[in-house]
Amino acid sequence: MSSDNSSSGFAPLNWISKRTRSAYHCKISCDDACFKPVPNQSGNEPFAAILNRRISRRSLVRATIAGAPLLALSTSPLGSQIFGSAPLTSRADAASSTVGLQSIPHDNEDAINISDGYSSNVVIRWGDGVIPGAPDFSLSCQTAEAARKQLGFNCDYNGFFPLLPGQSQRGLLGINHEYTSPVDMFPDYDADNVTSEQAAIEIASHGMSIVEVSRADNGSWSYNPSSSHNFRITGETRMMLTGPGAGSIHTITQADPTGAEVLGMLNNCAGGRTPWGTILTAEENFNQYFANAGTAGAVARYGLPELASRRHWEDFYDRFDVSREPNEPNRFGYLVEIDPYDPSFTPRKHTAMGRFKHEAATVTLSDDGRAVVYSGDDERFDYVYKFISNDRYNIFSRSANLDLLSSGTLYVAKFNDDGTGEWLPLAAGTPPLHAWTNAQIATFTKLAADEVGATPMDRPEDIEVNPINHRVYIALTNNTRRGTEGYDPVDSANPRGPNTHGHILELTENGGDAAARRFTWDIFILCGDPSDAEQETYFAGFDKSELDSISAPDNLAIDANGNLWISTDGQPSKLGQADAIYVVPTAGPERGRIRRFMTGVPAGEMAGPEFTPDFATLFVSVQHPGESGGLDEPTSTWPDGDFPRPSVVAAYKDDGGVVGT
Repeated sequence: MSSDNSSSGFAPLNWISKRTRSAYHCKISCDDACFKPVPNQSGNEPFAAILNRRISRRSLVRATIAGAPLLALSTSPLGSQIFGSAPLTSRADAASSTVGLQSIPHDNEDAINISDGYSSNVVIRWGDGVIPGAPDFSLSCQTAEAARKQLGFNCDYNGFFPLLPGQSQRGLLGINHEYTSPVDMFPDYDADNVTSEQAAIEIASHGMSIVEVSRADNGSWSYNPSSSHNFRITGETRMMLTGPGAGSIHTITQADPTGAEVLGMLNNCAGGRTPWGTILTAEENFNQYFANAGTAGAVARYGLPELASRRHWEDFYDRFDVSREPNEPNRFGYLVEIDPYDPSFTPRKHTAMGRFKHEAATVTLSDDGRAVVYSGDDERFDYVYKFISNDRYNIFSRSANLDLLSSGTLYVAKFNDDGTGEWLPLAAGTPPLHAWTNAQIATFTKLAADEVGATPMDRPEDIEVNPINHRVYIALTNNTRRGTEGYDPVDSANPRGPNTHGHILELTENGGDAAARRFTWDIFILCGDPSDAEQETYFAGFDKSELDSISAPDNLAIDANGNLWISTDGQPSKLGQADAIYVVPTAGPERGRIRRFMTGVPAGEMAGPEFTPDFATLFVSVQHPGESGGLDEPTSTWPDGDFPRPSVVAAYKDDGGVVGT
């Protein structure tokens, strides 16, 4: 493995589809109905064991210091010794974040319900015209040509970009289209007889839409179908690879002997905004689109299907057939940079930030001005990553920053029992990666992280940096395999095995610097039903008798006061409740008091929470409403009452004020 041309044993990687609520559902955790083995068989100590000892320590503290609230401990010098959290010292850290709304009850209605004093409206639906002159959507007469001009399927991440600096009433909304579910798209769909046109429509319905949106005087939002700012990115859009993986022997294909140009992006889930005004969008479960990968080499670690795919795109496009194009899968699974202000900009897949099932792409700046990007690998027993650029952010030159994410160092997290942790570098020439090349690390990142001893986590999803307290919040959706598949069992002190409901971590970088190599961590929320005495739940020490149930935390957002907003993906199967949007203070006497702000529709995930700069609007995606019912018997007909259509909604306060206050 001393060079890219060596015989390293890095055969093209293979996958099995990860998520299977229905035959094509790639958003709900594979924990719900997955028959494949856990991909990570590295033997690294699982986070389950660490968390078990951590909670046990909490129990000991409760018994030893009778009546002492955990909040007081976690924000005192004693608490920092016991729990590993740095004491709150700055004025911003000590500020009390509060929420000025009442929690709404859970429901399973086929409607969006929202807290009193708030309203919401649908901004844009699947099939609505994006490119000026796009044809009207027709369920029975879909074409790939039309789909390339219309809003794609299954919206997820939303990113708002003002058209004027600081403007909140008008801007561009970038909307990810994570995946397609053909049984919910095509009348009389036959999975055994997929047509070439259906495959082409699916490919065109992936990617991203950029649309101009504006707010009316009453607070409602609409999009402008005639705007010259609107454009589409699809699974066919020309893109370029950057960084150490670009042009290597691992990315060369028959169609692209340069190994530097890729057609399209696939399964884009969460994302983020860069300080220089671009979108960074995360390719997640890209493995499901390929076929005939066999079982050679390190294929099990990435999970491509051994034989045919469920979509059968390989029947019409050689690039999805790994037996014909063995390196094509190596060109997916990256963070992709897009300029929402420039339709002519060639999207860039930055290999320096690693190839895995990216969930999240949260960008901040280090104390010395370098770009720092947090991302999780959304797989059971996989890892949390951080990338630090080599060069510094240039406040005077936007164009100079467009190369900022092409070079730097990728790190992976190791969590210790005592509430400390460290970022382990993934760099060629450093033990135990002394025989690896940077191209191999960029392409086979999961295996490199296995080698250095990273901590396996319970499906890291979104990661957000709180600008008020400078802490990092990590959503871990769930892992019902914890304690199985050869991993350490849990005991009675740790009811998180299996971890059905997930949890949220609070991480503090040493010195508050995003580029720090060490950190402390604490458990912020152990999700579940706090009224269930048999469940171990924890809400930052807040009295559980006053709290709502929550399960499967997915995407996160931070408001102007430092409150954490949480969208869920999986509550129908975990709690029998619709997915929802929650808000919880991160400081002050209400720290940990979670409230339900908005509820979704049957089988529909709530995703992509995004505020406008004035925090007067919250955009939310309602993904796969009515999924699994098919078009013949949909479990939802939201939003128009005829057939389900994934859509983006805007939520706003009736008096025009700041959301959440």
